[in-house]
Amino acid sequence: MRPHSALDGLVSEGDGVLLLGLEELGEHAWTVLTASGLRLLRATEIDVAVRVIADGAAPVVVAHVGQGPALISAVRARPELAAVHVVVCADLDSPQELREALDSGADDVMRIPFEPQVLAVRVATGLRAARLRANEAMLRSLVDSIPGALYRCACDGDWTMAWLSDEIENIVDYPASDFIGSAVRTFASVEHPDDHDYVARSVMESVATGRPFALEYRLVRRDGSVRWVLERGQAQQAGDGRWWLDGAIFDITARRAAEQALREHEVTEAQLAEVRASRTRILDAADRARRDIERNLHDGAQQRLVSVALGLNIWAAKHRDAPDEVRAPILDALTELRAGLGELRDLARGLHPAVLSDHGLQHALPALAQRAAVPVELDMALPERLPVAVEAAAYFAVSEALTNVARYAEASQARVSVAEHDGELVVTVDDDGVGGADPGAGSGLQGLRDRLAAVNGTLVIDSRPGEGTHLRACLPSR
Repeated sequence: MRPHSALDGLVSEGDGVLLLGLEELGEHAWTVLTASGLRLLRATEIDVAVRVIADGAAPVVVAHVGQGPALISAVRARPELAAVHVVVCADLDSPQELREALDSGADDVMRIPFEPQVLAVRVATGLRAARLRANEAMLRSLVDSIPGALYRCACDGDWTMAWLSDEIENIVDYPASDFIGSAVRTFASVEHPDDHDYVARSVMESVATGRPFALEYRLVRRDGSVRWVLERGQAQQAGDGRWWLDGAIFDITARRAAEQALREHEVTEAQLAEVRASRTRILDAADRARRDIERNLHDGAQQRLVSVALGLNIWAAKHRDAPDEVRAPILDALTELRAGLGELRDLARGLHPAVLSDHGLQHALPALAQRAAVPVELDMALPERLPVAVEAAAYFAVSEALTNVARYAEASQARVSVAEHDGELVVTVDDDGVGGADPGAGSGLQGLRDRLAAVNGTLVIDSRPGEGTHLRACLPSR
């Protein structure tokens, strides 16, 4: 039966020991290692040894003092190889070699020749140390990869830190070492004064109930600026009756700023929606008022004036033989009355044509085109009726455009196109005039832009000098 070894139960499949030099010891010196399942790897050159270590084949190296210092220097220059455990061997009868081994920075020094049990203990210690370093390196890598500061602190009023990762410096601009044991400052000192009681109360409630906690609060940086953090943690009881807090602190300043910006955006959008709704209500009220005025003019004042004109016509017909000095004032009054009726009809149509309310754009636009000062080609593709506000906006867009053609364009003709497609009403008005229209020069086009905006419509005007004017209005039709 094989004698008990310190390596029993410790060796994992694939574990190896690298021998650097030491050829003079012979194979029998390493039997205790191979018997425990360790692979023996050999190297005579430093660069070869470093490659073997880098491949992960040998977590423990046993090197002769003549090559050990150079190997250690090469390994320590590469942080990724920090887990390897180096044992330097020195001759039992050579104080000089022993001093060199001790000064080499080796993890362990072993005299040669050695007993198998001594070798087994030294290699077993090396395997444990190498694994511990590898685990620590992995843990450090994980900690460094976490976008937050990990900690363990005492459950006291100062949150005295027993351990704190370096990420805290990115959050508060103080190094982690300042907080360990409250050496320079307490962690409570960087909490925002208005949040300290809230944090303490919430943490103590978590300790009392045994549940994890998650808090959002503010920390004050070195320069006085404030960072919002999310802290998640849980209380753990130590064997001596004390309580510790283990957790992580994450900087959520950007997220809080985004949430605040979103809330402000939502408030602004709500205000804009109310403004749009208010503008739409005002426009609807104005259109209703215009329709009422148009009806009152048509059914009231206009009818009265028509009756007066009819009475004067009847008087003139009955008194054909009356002297001119008698008939002339009556006939003059009748002429003025007819002119006034014409102006009143034009005014009523300008306010809100009755045909638009009664029959829609299909009938109102042809009537508008017939009254235009220049020939108008009209192209329409519309459903039977559209919402009242949309029809009114489209009608007045065409009316304003044709009025501008008559006043300023010096055009010989115009073309109006109105079509509804996929929930959008598109109105275009083109003329062959002098162009150069400035949407900001007068109130007419700006007022039209405002009217269209009230129903979520848009207005685009292209008017290059000498190339005529193109007006395009787009409105939601549903």
